[in-house]
Amino acid sequence: MTTKDFKKVFKQLEAKPVKLKKYLKHNSPKKKKIGIGSRPCKVCGRYGAHIRSYGLHLCRMCFREDAKKIGFKKFS
Repeated sequence: MTTKDFKKVFKQLEAKPVKLKKYLKHNSPKKKKIGIGSRPCKVCGRYGAHIRSYGLHLCRMCFREDAKKIGFKKFS
């Protein structure tokens, strides 16, 4: 179901609270608990190319910008 359809059905069920509650229970998007989509970058909010070592939680682009400030050195 696309987002557009989800909103359309939601609008139709506003007049029927019992059916709306049941619909939301079974059809609303679930929160991610594991995987790439559950851990955003602290700085920019991106999900891909994530560095979690040492508790950084930064994407690779933000890490490159802030690496010297944090105390990392480039060895080549």
